[in-house]
Amino acid sequence: MKSPVVKRSIVIAGHKTSVSLEDAFWKGLKEIADAREMTLSELVASIDTDRKHGNLSSAIRLFVLDHFRSQLTQKENRRDPSPARAAS
Repeated sequence: MKSPVVKRSIVIAGHKTSVSLEDAFWKGLKEIADAREMTLSELVASIDTDRKHGNLSSAIRLFVLDHFRSQLTQKENRRDPSPARAAS
């Protein structure tokens, strides 16, 4: 499945910047922003503030990946009735 790179302008902390991401990452980012009741600009600004290195596009991709990985891990943990979890 090919996801074309889409370049969008976004305002972060009062200045306009362009971010290039694959469409799938834009969709994921929008889902996260909606779930957190934030605007896309607010979410991207928080990602920009928290990033340690790399460019903003990479930081966004890693943020989206981490978000959905965390959701998957949480879902798996809720289904896992392993003895180690039951004892705690």
